[in-house]
Amino acid sequence: MSVLPVITALGGISPAGRSACHHGFQRLIIDVLNQQQRQSTLRSLAALCGRDEPDALLAATLVRRLEGNLFDSSRVPLNVAASYGSTMTVTVRNLDLPSPLPPGWQIRPLDRSRSELTIPAGQLMLPATEQARVQAAGQLPGGFDPAAWYPSRNHPRALQMSIFGASDCLGMAGIPWQQISEKVAPDKIAVYASGAMSQLDDNGLGGMLKYPHQGKRITSKQCPLGLGEMPADFINAYVLGSVGRTGGMLGACASFLYNLSLGVHDIRSGRARVALVGAAEAPLVPEVFEGYRAMGALAEDEDLRKLDAGAETANWRRAVRPFGENCGFTLAESAQFFLLMDDALALELGADILGAVPDVFVHADGTKKSISAPGVGNYLTLGRAAALARQLLGEQALQQHSFVSAHGTSTPQNRVTESDVLDRIASAFAIPQWPVNAVKCYLGHSLASASGDQLMAALGTFASGWLPGITSTDAIATDVHRQHLDFALSHRQLDQPAAAFLNSKGFGGNNATALVLSPQHSTALLQRKHGERTIRSWQKRREQTLAAVADYEQKTLTGEARPIYQFGEGVLSGEDLDISASRIRLPDRALAVEFSDDPGFSEFL
Repeated sequence: MSVLPVITALGGISPAGRSACHHGFQRLIIDVLNQQQRQSTLRSLAALCGRDEPDALLAATLVRRLEGNLFDSSRVPLNVAASYGSTMTVTVRNLDLPSPLPPGWQIRPLDRSRSELTIPAGQLMLPATEQARVQAAGQLPGGFDPAAWYPSRNHPRALQMSIFGASDCLGMAGIPWQQISEKVAPDKIAVYASGAMSQLDDNGLGGMLKYPHQGKRITSKQCPLGLGEMPADFINAYVLGSVGRTGGMLGACASFLYNLSLGVHDIRSGRARVALVGAAEAPLVPEVFEGYRAMGALAEDEDLRKLDAGAETANWRRAVRPFGENCGFTLAESAQFFLLMDDALALELGADILGAVPDVFVHADGTKKSISAPGVGNYLTLGRAAALARQLLGEQALQQHSFVSAHGTSTPQNRVTESDVLDRIASAFAIPQWPVNAVKCYLGHSLASASGDQLMAALGTFASGWLPGITSTDAIATDVHRQHLDFALSHRQLDQPAAAFLNSKGFGGNNATALVLSPQHSTALLQRKHGERTIRSWQKRREQTLAAVADYEQKTLTGEARPIYQFGEGVLSGEDLDISASRIRLPDRALAVEFSDDPGFSEFL
């Protein structure tokens, strides 16, 4: 029997705030919200940030100038300082000098007329006379610290965000996890989440790699907690207590869609009935900025000023300008999580259906000159997704009621290559003017989580009818292909959107496109399969779910709801299991893991 994976909840944290209950989406279109919706979004931000001044809250979100001294060149490890060349003047205590001195080093006494400097062991003090070339980033709302919401115990930032986001996702489900897990065998639950860059802050791999050069001791946590799939591991161990299928697939900027693909295919094949999928990325550390800047990938302040006719100050709010005259992308941090169920389970539980994901298509680029150069894979992923939409919804819905959430990185190369993909596929499927938007113009590029940001926004569009415009772009660049494309440069009300195409073009040839159906069209498909009576029964049960979601939301706004963090609770060992030749039963689960013959091998027997 065919199975449709449906989305029953979302949660996460991004520069727009909480994703649950569409707050993050509403922040993107706040200037077209009615007063009640606007106040709801501001209340959500206030609960996160601990303040309630509307202007301050809005200024503390989305892409903006970096807070703090992230790039303060007055504190740089010795090995980094040496790379600046032998002519740079540094101030250092005698006991911190390398021995023997490197060739060409000259030492002079400290000028006591200047302020005394405190220098940590193993570090040099460099004069902070040169501004960082990149000063913009998509940061979590100012005042929000994910570590303060649970006993974080020096967890890397992306894992803190994972605990917060996955917990918020379960809260928005409106159905207790215990109730869900009682309906599903332990081996029918899957969790797929990762971060493309792994955890590179000081509590993860970043600290492990640089601490020895700073005279610091590597801790026992930095190496294991830095692994790329650790967001999934944390959710299994501390949020769900799951023993089911798990992992994290890495595919550069397409990583979230890769994880979504794993969850979707598990549900469609029957290997899982529930899947929590997501991605978490916290790349706002100096080394990552410098790495992408050295590639020429980031929007530097000087180039931003040139785009604005030599303005004295870079417009950090408009650092990301997809499909317009642009100069590079802007790094961001984000964690996005979504709860998927098979259609029968969602109807049985009375889950809210926010949309459905029939399939996610992934293709590599094939032979290429440079590992970062675009190739042909994205034509295949988007073409297959469009063909599936035509099959499920019909040509009219595809041509008149679908839209594209573009990768839209804001690089000169992306605007040409991605627009060609979109334009040629639109032409092939006779789509006259395909609406296109790109939410990176608000949030920046969160790498692994970027397409999770896109799904968050697409579900908001289905719920409200509003397509967020590419408001940072004044005009489409002349080299952009657009014969069959309609780039939304302002917020636009869509007429009954039926499907969204989430597109991703990642470094290394990691291309993915997800087809996402609206809740209305998803329900119509389910009614054909299950019948009208089943749908009516589901709608009645769903009322209780929506009431539970509203109650959870109120508790979140008042600070009563906290992230789920079950450290050391309910730990099992082999002695706790009931093991036989036909099944293994866990003591706290209603259903066992059954050992049944695999029909896929019947022809070999």
